[in-house]
Amino acid sequence: MLFSSRTKGHLIALMTVFIWGITYIATKVLLTDFKPIEILFFRFTLGYITLWLLAPRFFAWQGIKQELMFLGAGFCGVTCYFLCENIALTYTTASNVGVITTLAPVFTAILAIFFLKAEKPAKVFYIGCLFGMIGIALISFNGQFVLSVNPLGDLLAVFACLFWACYSILTKKSSNYGYNIILLTRRFFFYGLMFMLPALYLFGFEWNFSRFEQPINLMNILFLGVGASAICFASWNYAVKLVGAVKISIYIYLVPILTIINAVLILDEPFTWIAAIGTLFTLGGVFLSEGKIKLKKH
Repeated sequence: MLFSSRTKGHLIALMTVFIWGITYIATKVLLTDFKPIEILFFRFTLGYITLWLLAPRFFAWQGIKQELMFLGAGFCGVTCYFLCENIALTYTTASNVGVITTLAPVFTAILAIFFLKAEKPAKVFYIGCLFGMIGIALISFNGQFVLSVNPLGDLLAVFACLFWACYSILTKKSSNYGYNIILLTRRFFFYGLMFMLPALYLFGFEWNFSRFEQPINLMNILFLGVGASAICFASWNYAVKLVGAVKISIYIYLVPILTIINAVLILDEPFTWIAAIGTLFTLGGVFLSEGKIKLKKH
């Protein structure tokens, strides 16, 4: 065997976050010909089909209480999170969205205090929140200290964080039932797609498949649906199995760095030293917030 299981897990995690770091770029490219709701619907439809191919087994109805939890996860983590994120990309840069959404773990920790009742952040958690907010401010201005940037995109990215935090809490509760993770995720995708149906009408969804005749559109939607949505979820969980959730979770903080690098190289988005400092503040804040969680004593 060329690599140990632990080494293989680290390599898989690194590959996964590298792909996730490009998702904002792929979405930004597709926004030229597609509306945010169109990208979202096509992406998760492909992801749902891929998850069926990965685990072609029927997942039975699990009772109203559990299904409502799955429904909530699909609504928050698929419909609302990605809709806010995709719309945000039409108002702000991919770099901004990529970094701001790393604050999702901070919001998750706050919600966990009230809904999971098992974890209590240390004082350093609040220092981390302050660092994160300073970082977001620096990144949003990106060295230009004038109100020339429309803040709507950055605000939508923050809302995306809140929805992802809700999704994380519901996923944590759902995972306690011990179901196959691919089947469970497929159920989340199903409910998320159902909630998208009204949005298709509201946001002017068009069934114009001729747009996929352009290779750049076809490749990017396949990348988002098959790669980033379905396969990456499976690879991430496999890495967690090999190495452990705590050690693997640190790789998620490479996503904004990879996003910024790709945004500068591929989209020619501006980058300043102020944005670099903001990135360090944001990542430092998330590290502080996540690094000192202690369990309550009962």
